[in-house]
Amino acid sequence: MEILHHLDDPEWPEAPAGYNAAEAAASFSRLAVQVDSCFSTRCEIDRDVQDSAQYGRIEVPGEVTICGTRIVVLVSKFKPLAMVAADNPGAFLGTDEARAEGELDANDLEKVEQALSRSGYVTIPEEILTNRYDGSTSLRFHGSGEPTWWDRFFGSF
Repeated sequence: MEILHHLDDPEWPEAPAGYNAAEAAASFSRLAVQVDSCFSTRCEIDRDVQDSAQYGRIEVPGEVTICGTRIVVLVSKFKPLAMVAADNPGAFLGTDEARAEGELDANDLEKVEQALSRSGYVTIPEEILTNRYDGSTSLRFHGSGEPTWWDRFFGSF
Protein backbone atom coordinates (compact mmCIF):
# COMPACT_ATOMS: atom_id res chain seq x y z
CA MET A 1 0.00 0.00 0.00
CA GLU A 2 2.93 2.29 0.68
CA ILE A 3 3.97 2.43 -2.98
CA LEU A 4 0.38 3.14 -4.07
CA HIS A 5 0.08 6.06 -1.67
CA HIS A 6 3.51 7.34 -2.71
CA LEU A 7 2.58 7.38 -6.41
CA ASP A 8 -0.87 8.91 -5.82
CA ASP A 9 -0.40 12.53 -6.85
CA PRO A 10 -3.55 14.69 -7.05
CA GLU A 11 -1.97 16.86 -9.74
CA TRP A 12 -1.33 13.96 -12.12
CA PRO A 13 -4.31 11.58 -12.46
CA GLU A 14 -3.54 9.76 -15.73
CA ALA A 15 0.28 9.71 -15.70
CA PRO A 16 2.92 10.79 -13.19
CA ALA A 17 4.77 14.09 -13.29
CA GLY A 18 7.69 13.77 -15.66
CA TYR A 19 6.05 10.90 -17.58
CA ASN A 20 8.02 10.15 -20.71
CA ALA A 21 6.04 8.25 -23.35
CA ALA A 22 9.18 7.16 -25.23
CA GLU A 23 10.74 5.71 -22.06
CA ALA A 24 7.46 3.96 -21.19
CA ALA A 25 7.29 2.46 -24.68
CA ALA A 26 10.88 1.23 -24.54
CA SER A 27 10.40 -0.30 -21.08
CA PHE A 28 7.17 -2.00 -22.14
CA SER A 29 8.83 -3.34 -25.30
CA ARG A 30 11.68 -4.84 -23.27
CA LEU A 31 9.15 -6.47 -20.97
CA ALA A 32 7.18 -7.88 -23.91
CA VAL A 33 10.34 -9.40 -25.41
CA GLN A 34 11.24 -10.98 -22.07
CA VAL A 35 7.76 -12.45 -21.57
CA ASP A 36 7.82 -13.78 -25.16
CA SER A 37 11.19 -15.37 -24.44
CA CYS A 38 10.05 -16.95 -21.16
CA PHE A 39 7.21 -18.74 -22.93
CA SER A 40 8.90 -19.24 -26.32
CA THR A 41 5.99 -17.62 -28.12
CA ARG A 42 4.78 -14.30 -29.43
CA CYS A 43 2.40 -12.82 -26.88
CA GLU A 44 -0.39 -10.46 -27.81
CA ILE A 45 0.24 -6.89 -26.71
CA ASP A 46 -2.03 -3.86 -26.51
CA ARG A 47 -0.57 -0.38 -26.09
CA ASP A 48 -3.67 1.47 -27.22
CA VAL A 49 -5.26 2.09 -23.83
CA GLN A 50 -6.77 5.57 -24.04
CA ASP A 51 -7.95 7.85 -21.23
CA SER A 52 -6.44 5.47 -18.71
CA ALA A 53 -3.61 5.24 -16.23
CA GLN A 54 -2.84 1.84 -17.78
CA TYR A 55 -0.01 1.84 -20.32
CA GLY A 56 -0.48 -1.59 -21.83
CA ARG A 57 -1.39 -5.24 -21.64
CA ILE A 58 0.49 -8.42 -22.50
CA GLU A 59 -1.40 -11.70 -22.92
CA VAL A 60 0.39 -15.02 -22.68
CA PRO A 61 -1.76 -17.49 -24.65
CA GLY A 62 -3.24 -20.37 -22.69
CA GLU A 63 -1.80 -22.85 -25.20
CA VAL A 64 1.71 -22.23 -23.82
CA THR A 65 0.90 -22.18 -20.10
CA ILE A 66 1.05 -25.27 -17.90
CA CYS A 67 -2.61 -25.01 -16.83
CA GLY A 68 -3.92 -23.93 -20.23
CA THR A 69 -5.20 -20.57 -18.94
CA ARG A 70 -3.92 -17.34 -20.44
CA ILE A 71 -1.92 -15.00 -18.25
CA VAL A 72 -2.54 -11.27 -18.45
CA VAL A 73 0.10 -8.72 -17.47
CA LEU A 74 -1.01 -5.11 -17.04
CA VAL A 75 1.45 -2.23 -16.83
CA SER A 76 0.54 1.15 -15.37
CA LYS A 77 1.82 4.48 -16.64
CA PHE A 78 2.85 4.90 -13.01
CA LYS A 79 6.01 2.83 -13.27
CA PRO A 80 6.94 0.60 -11.55
CA LEU A 81 3.35 -0.67 -11.06
CA ALA A 82 2.26 -3.85 -12.80
CA MET A 83 -0.17 -6.67 -12.03
CA VAL A 84 -0.62 -10.26 -13.15
CA ALA A 85 -3.91 -12.11 -13.54
CA ALA A 86 -4.97 -15.55 -14.69
CA ASP A 87 -7.46 -15.43 -17.57
CA ASN A 88 -8.42 -11.78 -17.08
CA PRO A 89 -8.33 -9.23 -14.25
CA GLY A 90 -11.26 -9.94 -11.95
CA ALA A 91 -11.68 -13.56 -13.08
CA PHE A 92 -10.18 -14.63 -9.74
CA LEU A 93 -9.62 -12.84 -6.44
CA GLY A 94 -5.93 -12.88 -7.26
CA THR A 95 -3.15 -15.21 -8.29
CA ASP A 96 -3.40 -17.23 -5.05
CA GLU A 97 -7.02 -18.13 -5.81
CA ALA A 98 -6.18 -18.92 -9.45
CA ARG A 99 -3.38 -21.23 -8.28
CA ALA A 100 -5.66 -22.89 -5.71
CA GLU A 101 -8.26 -23.55 -8.43
CA GLY A 102 -5.65 -25.06 -10.75
CA GLU A 103 -5.82 -22.24 -13.31
CA LEU A 104 -2.33 -20.78 -12.75
CA ASP A 105 0.88 -22.71 -12.27
CA ALA A 106 3.49 -21.37 -9.83
CA ASN A 107 6.28 -21.82 -12.42
CA ASP A 108 4.41 -19.77 -15.04
CA LEU A 109 3.69 -17.06 -12.48
CA GLU A 110 7.35 -16.99 -11.46
CA LYS A 111 8.44 -16.59 -15.10
CA VAL A 112 6.19 -13.56 -15.52
CA GLU A 113 7.17 -12.02 -12.19
CA GLN A 114 10.88 -12.44 -12.96
CA ALA A 115 10.43 -10.76 -16.36
CA LEU A 116 8.62 -7.89 -14.64
CA SER A 117 11.34 -7.56 -12.03
CA ARG A 118 14.15 -7.63 -14.62
CA SER A 119 12.33 -4.86 -16.51
CA GLY A 120 12.08 -2.68 -13.41
CA TYR A 121 8.42 -3.29 -12.55
CA VAL A 122 6.89 -4.17 -9.19
CA THR A 123 3.97 -6.60 -9.16
CA ILE A 124 1.07 -5.35 -7.06
CA PRO A 125 -1.30 -8.17 -6.06
CA GLU A 126 -4.78 -7.85 -7.53
CA GLU A 127 -6.25 -8.34 -4.04
CA ILE A 128 -4.64 -5.06 -2.92
CA LEU A 129 -5.81 -3.21 -6.01
CA THR A 130 -9.42 -4.15 -5.26
CA ASN A 131 -9.28 -2.32 -1.91
CA ARG A 132 -11.35 0.84 -1.68
CA TYR A 133 -9.38 3.85 -2.92
CA ASP A 134 -8.52 6.07 0.02
CA GLY A 135 -5.91 8.24 -1.64
CA SER A 136 -5.47 11.95 -1.92
CA THR A 137 -6.80 12.45 -5.42
CA SER A 138 -10.38 13.55 -5.95
CA LEU A 139 -10.68 11.98 -9.37
CA ARG A 140 -13.78 11.11 -11.29
CA PHE A 141 -13.39 7.44 -12.04
CA HIS A 142 -15.18 5.70 -14.89
CA GLY A 143 -17.82 3.31 -13.60
CA SER A 144 -20.08 3.14 -10.62
CA GLY A 145 -19.62 2.23 -7.02
CA GLU A 146 -16.75 2.90 -4.68
CA PRO A 147 -13.48 3.56 -6.52
CA THR A 148 -10.59 1.14 -5.93
CA TRP A 149 -6.83 1.36 -6.29
CA TRP A 150 -7.34 -0.55 -9.54
CA ASP A 151 -9.40 2.40 -10.82
CA ARG A 152 -6.65 4.81 -9.78
CA PHE A 153 -3.67 3.13 -11.43
CA PHE A 154 -5.10 0.88 -14.16
CA GLY A 155 -8.61 2.16 -14.86
CA SER A 156 -10.17 4.70 -17.19
CA PHE A 157 -10.99 8.29 -16.42
